Amino acid sequence: MTGFKERYINPFTDYGFKKLFGEEVNKAILIDFLNELLREEQGEIVDLTYLKNENLGSGELDRKAIFDLYCENEKGEKFIVELQKTKQNFFKDRTVYYSSFPIREQAERGADWNYELKAVYMIAILDFVFDEDKMQKEKYRYDIKLSDIDTKRVFYDKLTFIYLEMPKFNKTIDELETHYDKWLYVLRNLNKLERVPDKLREKIFDQLFESAEIARFTPDQLRSYEDSLKYYRDLKNSLDTAREEGVQEGMVKGLQQGMEKGMVKGIEAVACNLIKSGMSNREIETFTGLPASKIDALRAAQK
Repeated sequence: MTGFKERYINPFTDYGFKKLFGEEVNKAILIDFLNELLREEQGEIVDLTYLKNENLGSGELDRKAIFDLYCENEKGEKFIVELQKTKQNFFKDRTVYYSSFPIREQAERGADWNYELKAVYMIAILDFVFDEDKMQKEKYRYDIKLSDIDTKRVFYDKLTFIYLEMPKFNKTIDELETHYDKWLYVLRNLNKLERVPDKLREKIFDQLFESAEIARFTPDQLRSYEDSLKYYRDLKNSLDTAREEGVQEGMVKGLQQGMEKGMVKGIEAVACNLIKSGMSNREIETFTGLPASKIDALRAAQK
């Protein structure tokens, strides 16, 4: 007995995501997923090497980039896969910033380097919808490249951003037509399923469901997943509470318009809930825009 109502893990938890995609034993699962996203333009990925997920700036005091998943294929092309559980201001900016690390690390020392770069792919799996995309209810995938505004032609094809707005994917099991559809369905519904649907009886999904089955976890794995799930649920509950109180709308406006007068208390209330959920100062700072000193003061006030 595991004590969990669900049979399979939630892939939007940190532990669930890394269990399915970030372990060497499950590398084939990641390769299959990336091939479905990129095959038409990238070709078939044969193999991947996991790289360290923490990347430093050019100096010791520079901000770090901590990727959820970072890997390289047999051609030296780099892939960053990010899971974003909640709406975050300037998330697009963050993905552009993150893409600069695998670009910069390709620079060769010496005067003879000709600046030739390997392709970089930034894939963001989102458990939210961008505000500017809400009216496009049927469009859940966005493929971004550097393009000429006039001709609409791709100007540079070695830098690709893919955003998947998962809440928009609402196909039922009977509506799935392609392997790509099946992948998005699994990501969206895995923790809600009680068994493997007949339509998903494929070798790669058999491996995924086996890895995702909570009953197979060791006691240590169960504890790790339980902690990750608690963090995910606490974060969701904090945001739901803020939304119900009308704080979230004001918080977004406050952050985007320099914290309009009267919104500070609402933002601080959200920060207090995030502190209670166990979120780190850095994460709270990123999410709310509050300075570290203010977060420290709020944390001290709770003791």
